Amino acid sequence: MARSALLNVMVQAAFKAGKSLSRDFGEVQNLQVSMKGPGDYVSQADRKAEKILREELMKARPTYGYLGEDGDEVEGTDGAHRWIVDTLDGATNFLHGIPHFAITIALERQGEIVTAVILNPATDELYTAERGGGAFLNDRRLRVAARRSLADSVISSGTPFLGRGHHGNHLIELRHVMGEVAGVRSLGSPSLALAYVAAGRFDGYWERGLMPWDLAAGILMVREAGGWIADIDGGNKPIEDGSIIAGNEYIRKALHEVLHRPMPGK
Repeated sequence: MARSALLNVMVQAAFKAGKSLSRDFGEVQNLQVSMKGPGDYVSQADRKAEKILREELMKARPTYGYLGEDGDEVEGTDGAHRWIVDTLDGATNFLHGIPHFAITIALERQGEIVTAVILNPATDELYTAERGGGAFLNDRRLRVAARRSLADSVISSGTPFLGRGHHGNHLIELRHVMGEVAGVRSLGSPSLALAYVAAGRFDGYWERGLMPWDLAAGILMVREAGGWIADIDGGNKPIEDGSIIAGNEYIRKALHEVLHRPMPGK
């Protein structure tokens, strides 16, 4: 597959940061870990890889803005472009030695995501997408799954940490969805969940309480694989809303209906 110059920059930066993460993942038991919040951990590996990633991206395009997963934002001088980055999406998996985590990079141009990279350094799976150019896993073009029935579908979601977000509401949503589908999976990485939807591994995905860096790259990946994206209320602003439903046209609609069933007592 042919890649644009910008996509090449992003891929090279992701692989360079990924080498750092892979080395530290191999010695995860010896990492010095600091607590950033309830159930939300950041390690030396994360900080080291983030420094590499930021330096590579800003060196290649110094006029672009930058938004990192710690909320650190740099205003770009060109006013049109911004990197949206999460160096370690799936930090809890990483720190428990589970090889399901990702580096995710999205390029936003005038408010629209136009290029995306999601890399799992533990498996060397590289997901890429450019607006109008399709989505790819390594060199294989991706298409979302074609299933139309929830009963045949495997759906992914993320469970909020206890004490954060609407944990009780999520459990009610989960009960509703589990009664309709073939299976539900929670793998601890929003960007990889969306990449799996793009690859047809998951038929759909929903989650609340997400940040821009959780969603930006995956949204483009799903759309370029022929999928549909909405926020949980049915609007078209998942990044602003912090919630998402993803899948093909039929599964996204069916999930929306299940998730909007009345809560008990209402």
